[in-house]
Amino acid sequence: MTRMSTLAPDKILQLGSAFWASKTLLSAIELGLFTWLAGKGPQDIESIRQALGLHERSARDFLDALVALDMLQRTTDGRYTNTAETEIYLDRNKPSYVGGMLEMMNSRLYRFWGNLTEALTTGLPQNETRNGEAGLFEAVYAEPARLEMFLGAMTGLSLPTARAIGTAFPWREHRTFADIGCAQGGLTAEIARAHPHLTGYGFDLPAVRPVFESYVAQHELDRRLTFLAGDFFNDPLPSVEVLVMGHILHDWSLDEKKLLLRKAYEALSAGGALIVYDAMIDDERRTNAFGLLMSLNMLIETQAGFDYTGADCRAWMHEAGFREVQIKPLQGPYSMAVARK
Repeated sequence: MTRMSTLAPDKILQLGSAFWASKTLLSAIELGLFTWLAGKGPQDIESIRQALGLHERSARDFLDALVALDMLQRTTDGRYTNTAETEIYLDRNKPSYVGGMLEMMNSRLYRFWGNLTEALTTGLPQNETRNGEAGLFEAVYAEPARLEMFLGAMTGLSLPTARAIGTAFPWREHRTFADIGCAQGGLTAEIARAHPHLTGYGFDLPAVRPVFESYVAQHELDRRLTFLAGDFFNDPLPSVEVLVMGHILHDWSLDEKKLLLRKAYEALSAGGALIVYDAMIDDERRTNAFGLLMSLNMLIETQAGFDYTGADCRAWMHEAGFREVQIKPLQGPYSMAVARK
């Protein structure tokens, strides 16, 4: 029998209080701390306090907490500066910025997750629909400013994975591709930049067009990337050699997942490929905590969405008619399923 003296509650207490650290980071992003430091370089506490409007009581603990969390560095003379990671990924002025998703977590998801217990016992979404308002997609696509924030969040979430897909798939064997549910165009642009021989298309609802076209023009890819307006449930998918679906399947029910895979199969010619990527749960459902938590996020946000394992995706793809399916790890918690027709 294990003696109590050999056990400690540290892991339990750290996990239970994890929202303290999370909200500290999210507030720093909301205040623009990392972007400001990226432009100014190392700064003393008083300069930061005045620039961000911090109260005297909060400033030192706030900044030193970020140092302890490895989100800031403090120099020997007491000035604060970004870490290598926050300098790259949390400066809004850099194309590598991934804070869009974190901004959305701060403005929306943080409060909705306060109702997780209710979601677990009722199976019902806990987002805006809980108060009779429009759901996530209806509300986001109805307001241009909110839509742009959401699409930027999707870009931030997708960029590291997009870069991994750029090297993990044999793009040299193909000439055309389309990103289904392309959002701002982050993945579309990354693939096109990495492989100049490709012609690409972003497929999404009509309201996305100006955001996509502005993004690809900013990256000087507008001559090779074109926006196609459509609804992936009601319209045919583009006829290209490679279709990509990222952060798409997990939004929907099992029947809807299978419908989208069948539509992809029908749109592709022989030899064509479908790439599906998500934070796929490990087949044993033991280690990819992010994927499992993302599935709980789908419980919070959608009527029937859920995340899935690589084995699940492989079985659905074979059922749709694909002859060959490979599951490949990408970066962090993300994997892709590559299916050939």
